[in-house]
Amino acid sequence: MNKKPTTIKEIARLLNISASTVSRALHDHSSIGIATRLKIKNLAAELNYEPNQTAIFLQQGKTKTIGVILPELSEDFFATAVNAIEDIANEKNYTVLYAQSHDDEEREKQLVEKMKNHRVDGLLISVAKNTSSYEHFDLLKKHHIPVVFFDRIPPLKNIHYVASNIETGTIQALQYLIKKGHRTIGLINGPVNMYSSNERREGYIKGLTKSRLKFDPSLIINCDLTENGTKEAIDELLNNKRKVTSIVAFNDYVALYAINYTRQKDLNKAAEIVFVSYSNLPIIQYMNHIPAASVEQFPYKQGQKATEILLDLLQQKDDEVSENEAYYKVIIESSLIENIKE
Repeated sequence: MNKKPTTIKEIARLLNISASTVSRALHDHSSIGIATRLKIKNLAAELNYEPNQTAIFLQQGKTKTIGVILPELSEDFFATAVNAIEDIANEKNYTVLYAQSHDDEEREKQLVEKMKNHRVDGLLISVAKNTSSYEHFDLLKKHHIPVVFFDRIPPLKNIHYVASNIETGTIQALQYLIKKGHRTIGLINGPVNMYSSNERREGYIKGLTKSRLKFDPSLIINCDLTENGTKEAIDELLNNKRKVTSIVAFNDYVALYAINYTRQKDLNKAAEIVFVSYSNLPIIQYMNHIPAASVEQFPYKQGQKATEILLDLLQQKDDEVSENEAYYKVIIESSLIENIKE
């Protein structure tokens, strides 16, 4: 049977003194004589006493823990962001508590509640693709738990966030394809309620108008980002009365679903269509059939900056936060990376 950890109360009982005296002695308080301090510390060492950090932090009104809610830890983008979060948090002696929403709004709401109950000092969140209401984040504000959103941010005004400039990345993607002679370009976009879907749409339209090409809304297909949803989007684009020669896909995963599906349907058609996507996954370089280019969104930099902002907010005292609080709104410029196979 595992022995329970030694407590201050147990040391106090064995020495027939008060627990407060033991606590002050272990913290070298000047009100406790040297002889008493040595006696208490020697017994504590003999009993392998270790301070309860959680209790200490709670007494101080903090837990030195930050929570992180992500759509999917298995995605390379978020795994890279996690590396940055851990690197920065570790430097500042913070523990990180992770959770996955699996792109489900109800699960996200439950996780926010659980993070609050676990008394995290602050929270980093990338919202689920299906999240359409945001009242659950008000709960955190009521409990003075600062939140920093990153990558997938909600369409709210008074929030702290770090995100990649999707709109300019999309314009780069359009210019890349137009320069290669493409004039009928499809867009497989994400769910309409996602803020980043709107950014892609705006970038797509601006990319066309910059080159004096007519915008055709029938060439934008919104999907749920799943493999089946991507297949449906491809079918719709291929059946369009205009002959699509290139497609901008929501991310590398959607692009790979689309490439694989078009190859299954028609190898000739697959060879004709040029894909451009987002995320620039490292694994792409080891695959045979890949997007021609991908918009780099710098997940490590996003995770790093978001964590730095959260820790900065945690350093602020309550009286420094007011109704006129200034919000961090950090945009990291994206960059189109051409995939060149050797």
